[in-house]
Parts: sequence; C-alpha cells; structure tokens
Amino acid sequence: MKMIWLKYRHFTPRDWSRLFPVTAVLTGLLAISGCAGNTNVQTGIISPTDYITASPSATATATATATATPMQSAASGSDTFESKLANMTLEEKIGQMLLVGIDGTTLDAQAKRMIAEDKIGGIILYKDNISNLKGMVSLINDLKKSNAENPVPLFMSVDQEGGKVSRMPDEYATIPSNGSVGAADNSGAAGTMGKLLARELLSAGFNMDFAPVLDINSNPDNPVIGDRSFGNTADLVSRLGIAEMKGIASEGVVPVVKHFPGHGDTSVDSHLELPVVNKTAAQLAKLEWQPFEAAIQENADAVMVAHILFPELDSDKPASLSRSIIGKLLREEMGFQGVVITDDLTMGAITEHYTLAAAAVDTVQAGSDILLVAHEYGNEQAVRKALLASVQSGTIKESRIDESVYRILALKDKYRLTDQPTAVPDLRKLNQDITSWRSSLTK
Repeated sequence: MKMIWLKYRHFTPRDWSRLFPVTAVLTGLLAISGCAGNTNVQTGIISPTDYITASPSATATATATATATPMQSAASGSDTFESKLANMTLEEKIGQMLLVGIDGTTLDAQAKRMIAEDKIGGIILYKDNISNLKGMVSLINDLKKSNAENPVPLFMSVDQEGGKVSRMPDEYATIPSNGSVGAADNSGAAGTMGKLLARELLSAGFNMDFAPVLDINSNPDNPVIGDRSFGNTADLVSRLGIAEMKGIASEGVVPVVKHFPGHGDTSVDSHLELPVVNKTAAQLAKLEWQPFEAAIQENADAVMVAHILFPELDSDKPASLSRSIIGKLLREEMGFQGVVITDDLTMGAITEHYTLAAAAVDTVQAGSDILLVAHEYGNEQAVRKALLASVQSGTIKESRIDESVYRILALKDKYRLTDQPTAVPDLRKLNQDITSWRSSLTK
C-alpha cells in the first residue's frame, strides 16, 4: 500500500475518477468530495476493494463532483457528459472517437455524411482547406451547423504551432517557430505565444490546437522536427512547452501536447515511413520523456502519440499502436488519465505496414481514445467499420469504448465547447499584439 500511495500521492479527486471505467464508483471518493477535498495521508489511500457498482445517478453525482473544474460546475457535469454517454448508441460512441479531415475549402456531401450519419467527434483542417479569412470562418461555421442535430459539439482542430507549421491565412500576423522562442529562453514569452495562438484559433471558430510540440531537437538529421522544437535540452523544452500549453488552455482552447514518446531523435519522416529509435527505457527517461512527464504533472488534457517504433519498449508495434507504450507507460507508469490521440493514421508509417482496419483496432486496444484519420472519406469509413465490427464480435468490449468516450465528453464539457457560429473577426488588435510580442523576442 505504501508503494501505491507513493506512486499516486499527487493525484486529485479528478485524477482518481479517471483511473476507472464509468461504471465503477469509489465510495471513499464521495466522502472526500463531501469534505472539500481535504484528505490526509492515512485515510486518502484507496484500494480496488473500495470500488462498488453503483446506479447511473450515483455514478453521475460522484464523477461530476470529482471532475469539476472552474470551467464547469458539478451540476453541469452530471447533466451533460454522464447522461449523454448513457444514452448513446454504439455507433454514436465510435463516432466520437473519430477526428477526420475533409476535402476542399467548402462543405461537401462526404463531410455532411460523416457528421450527420457517422456522428464524428471532430474535424481537422489543413492548409488545403483554408483559402482566406472569410472562407475559413464560413467553412467552420458550416461544419458546426451540420452538427446541430447531434447532442455533442465538434472538436474543431488544427496544427497551429507557429513557424513553418502554420495553417492560418495571410490575414493573420505570423507567429515565429518554437525554435525562435526557445532561443530567447523566456517562459513568459512562451506563455504569451500560447495565448496568441489560442486567440488566433478562437477568432476563427477553432477550439483545439495540436500544440505545443514537446519533442527535443536532439538529432540534427531529423527531417520533421528541427525548429518546431524549443531546443535540444529537456529542461528548456519542458519549461517553455508547459508555459505554451498553459497559455493555450487559459484562453479556452484545448492544447494537445505531441509527439509522445518523443520524435526528436528520428532520422526518417513518419509521413513517409516508420521511424525506428533504438533507445532503452533508461535512455528515453533521461531525455525524451521528461517534457511529457512534466506536462502530465501539470495536468495536460490531451497527448498525441507518434508513429515510431521503439524496439526496446515494443519490438512489434509502433508507439501509436502499442499497449506497452500507451496503456502501460503513458497511462499506468506516468499516470496520464486524459485523452490520447493518435497521429494521423493515414501517414506512411502506418499505411506501409498495416491496414487501417487493423491499426484502428490495435490502437484502441492499446489505450487510444481518438483516432485521427486526416485524409479521404473511404479511410474514415474503413476505420469506423473496423471498430464497429470489433465490438460486435467481442474483440473490443463496449466498456472499453465507454472509457474513451467518457474522457472525450468530459474534455468537451470542461472547455464548454459549442457549435455556435463565429463572425468574421476584426484582426487589427490581435495582429498588433502578435507583432509587438514578436519584436520583444529580439530585445
């Protein structure tokens, strides 16, 4: 019991609630929540025998109390995501686990079908989807409007890092790379960067950013990271990355830290082929893992997992499909209980070695919550059908799906996401603030 306490001594009631499926409730947790969260070391240790099966109403009350944050009330928690999950069909649950890309700069028939029929949980837009400010806002509003009949709002996501990975149109002032901010070694500047990135996204109607990058730029031959990283030390990347993460979240945008367990020491582009990193767990713990562990300690909401093979950790499957890396390392050993998102499953690192159907089943069994399928309607259909078939055949238990959907709904509720339309913004003040901040980096 002492070892269990040492491992989980930093957990809050919210963290404890996320450790277990939605159908289990901790009787001791009800007592904790009833005394304003004041727990002493002697009585705060909780064992599996403290768990009982409860009625849906009791489950909702306990979980809502445990997960309440300044952004949501306990009543909100019990009235929304808990009851929504209880009333969802299997098809609707699996839809929430899909975050997909679309074609073109306007809403087409396939996008409408994925939203209306497949009940997808989110959309990612790329540069090819964005022509100009007015067109981008119009597309996002149309996507949200198409979701009006669904009870759960969409994640509207984008890769907006700054530097070379910037999706916003030319009307926005440019935000420099993480490497430029890292050179200034100023956590305050990194926090402001996060706020500015979030303000950009909110102005257009986005609510999720695949940032910050927590990879350490330790390999000069790396073809995909480079100045997307804050630098080449764990301390610098941890401090500035967490500052950016908090800046993004403080404005009401969901930050997704990436690319766990670390993409910095690769020499192959995972968009094209599967990278292999031959490092031991001890070596990774001294460098690559440190920013992610620090982010988890600072209550990171979501983590993106990379398509990289780490033979010393799992000789068979890349991180994004590995139970050893997601389920054991990230969830159990590091204690992350938030939302796990795969990198794009249509990247060459996956498609050159697996069918999408097999990869989809593997990653859910490994512990992923959201499957990113960035390209082609047929790929979304293949992933969706594979997950449905796997549950219907018993390969994946529906309770496993419930765990993921619970995390997804709780995250959407925490950030109070809606499908309300956004007006075309006046960017003058935002652009002035970006320009002023950018100038301060060189002083």
